[in-house]
Amino acid sequence: MPNPKHRHSKSRRDKRRTHDTVREVALATCSNCGSTHKMHTACPECGYYRGRQVLTVNA
Repeated sequence: MPNPKHRHSKSRRDKRRTHDTVREVALATCSNCGSTHKMHTACPECGYYRGRQVLTVNA
């Protein structure tokens, strides 16, 4: 296995890690029932997406 010959600086290490953060999930409010759900997905409560029913939800 290759091993590093020289130590990398803290700034170089941190530059590599800039994209490793966990982002907050973007939530939207359903226009049909008012519950919150993930953006760009159908509402799990009522099955509506952008004003149309796309899923059948068992009650």
